[in-house]
Amino acid sequence: MAHAFAVPFAGAPAQSAGAEDRRSRLRLTRRGRLVLIALPSFLGAVLLLAFLSGLIAPAHAGDTAPTVTHTRQVTLQQGQSLWTVAAQYAPDRDPRAVIGEIVELNNLDSTNVAAGQQIQVPTAG
Repeated sequence: MAHAFAVPFAGAPAQSAGAEDRRSRLRLTRRGRLVLIALPSFLGAVLLLAFLSGLIAPAHAGDTAPTVTHTRQVTLQQGQSLWTVAAQYAPDRDPRAVIGEIVELNNLDSTNVAAGQQIQVPTAG
């Protein structure tokens, strides 16, 4: 009877089929399984909650009625400042608040004004 001998290729170590199967199997540790399952689940839950909170949150853009600001056009005289204008046209209000409204109404960069300049001043009612 003839016996067949398996001769390994030069430079390649002889391996059994079982050893090759053991190396190619993926083995996860307990921590690895936890990360593989828990991390995507946590991220998915956070994204779902963010999406749902956007759907549930009420819109507040149209809750209040628009307010109308009545104004008067004033031409500034020599030596007149926004403080004197605010005190003259809104004596019952804080001049700082009125000056802020004047700056906003006229798109001014600062509170510096010049004689002859025309500005809109908020008035009552």
